[in-house]
Amino acid sequence: MGGSIAGLLAAHVLAGHADRVTLVERDRFPDGVQPRPGVPQGRHPHVLLEGGQTALESLLPGFLAELGAAGAPRVGMPSDMVLWQQGRWFRRTPATTYIHTGSRAQLEGLVRRRVLANPVIGVVEGAEAVGLLGDGSRVRGVLLRDRSGDARAQPRALEAGLVVDASGTGTKAARWLSGIGAEAPPEETIDTGLAYASRVYRGRSGVLDGETLSYYVYPAPDQVHAGGALPLEDGSHLVIVSGLRGDEPPTDDDEFVTYAKRLPHPLLHRWLDDAEPLSPAFGYRRTANIRRRYDLSGRHPAGFLATGDALCTVNPVYGQGMAVAALSAVALRDALADRRRTPTTRRVLRALLAASRQAWDISAGADRAMPGAVGNAVAGGPADRAAGWYLGRVQERAPGDPVVGRAFRSVLTLGAPVSALFAPRVARAVLFGPPAPTPVEPPAAPEGPRH
Repeated sequence: MGGSIAGLLAAHVLAGHADRVTLVERDRFPDGVQPRPGVPQGRHPHVLLEGGQTALESLLPGFLAELGAAGAPRVGMPSDMVLWQQGRWFRRTPATTYIHTGSRAQLEGLVRRRVLANPVIGVVEGAEAVGLLGDGSRVRGVLLRDRSGDARAQPRALEAGLVVDASGTGTKAARWLSGIGAEAPPEETIDTGLAYASRVYRGRSGVLDGETLSYYVYPAPDQVHAGGALPLEDGSHLVIVSGLRGDEPPTDDDEFVTYAKRLPHPLLHRWLDDAEPLSPAFGYRRTANIRRRYDLSGRHPAGFLATGDALCTVNPVYGQGMAVAALSAVALRDALADRRRTPTTRRVLRALLAASRQAWDISAGADRAMPGAVGNAVAGGPADRAAGWYLGRVQERAPGDPVVGRAFRSVLTLGAPVSALFAPRVARAVLFGPPAPTPVEPPAAPEGPRH
C-alpha cells in the first residue's frame, strides 16, 4: 500500500520471494518528472544522504550513475556548502561526504522506472486501501476503493499472503487493525510545531555565490528559524525557510523573502533579493516525529508489515526520509534472506524498526531540545539526557575540528553508526579538547582543493 519510494523498494525486495507483488497507489503515476499530489512535501527540498545512497545502490545496482546522468546535483559537505549550526559557521574543509539534492520527483521517477520494469510487480493506480481483510491473528488482504469520484462505488477485496503498509505518515493502519480485532501499535510522538515554506529560484549567475553550491542554517533552541538553498537538476535552487508554532513562514511572495531576514545572517536574504522566482511558495506543517511500536507486545497479526513513514516518521527538515526508506528495504531484504532465523512478522518488524532507529534518535534528540516541543516522548530517559550532553559537545566542536566534523557528518548522514562519535580520536577531542576556532563570517570559498 503506497507507491512512493518506501513502497517501491519494498515491492522490489518482495518480488524475489513471491509469484506476484501488487503495488496499490492512490495517485496515477505521472509520465514525466513532476510532483504527485500523494506526496504532500513533494515540492519541498529533499536530499539523499550517504546512508541512503549506499542502500539504494545495494538494492538497484547502477542507480547512482543513473542519478548522476540525470543531472542530480552532488554537493560535498562541508566544502561546497555554507553551513551554520548552534551559532557557528562550519569551516569549509575538504568534503568527507556527499548529498544528492535533486528534486524528489526526479529521484522517485528513476526508482519507479527500475522497480516497475520487473514483470512480477503489478500496479493498481487510482485506488486507495480502506481496510484490511482477516482477523486478529492474520491479515489476508486489503479492501480497495477506486478513486473515481463515484460515491456509490463499493470496496473490492484484494487477497494477499502479506500486506505491507507504505502509505506514509497519514497511515490509517491503527484504525484498520482495530477493525479486524487486532491491537493498534502504541505511538511515540515529539512535535515542535515546526513549519516551513519552499520556493524555486534561479540566481543570476546560476549558482548561489561563486564557489558555493548550497547554504543552510540548522534550527537550534536559541535560533529557531532555519533555512537555506539547495541546487536542483535544472540549475535552479529550491529555497526553504522555517519557523516554529505561531511564527510559521508565509507563502505570500514578498513576505517569503522578508521572512528570510529572521535567519542569523543576511546572506540568503540578499541572494533572494537578486534572484528570479520560478514558482509560488508552498507551505508544509506536518513535521511531528511519530514512531509506531509494532515491536512491543500485543495482538499484532501475522502477515502485516509497515515500512517508511508508516512505521517511523521523522521531522522532514533533517532530510532523512528517503534514506530511511532505502535502509528499511535493505533491512527487509536481509531479514527475508537470513537462513538462520524464520522471518516471522514480529522479527521482520523489529528489523524494519531498527533500520530507522538512528534517524529517529537524531531527529527526536534534536527536537526534544526545541522550545515548545510536545508529545509523549519529549522527556526521554537518562540515556537520552546523557547522549544529549555528549552530542552537544560534539556539535560545539564539529564546525572547527575536521576529525570531529567528519565523524559528526558520517553519523548525521546515516553513513556510519552512532559509535563513530565515540572513536578514540573523536572522544578525546569531544571530552578534553576546547572547540576550535571557526569563521566569524560565512566562508566564501572552500579550504584546499575541491574534488
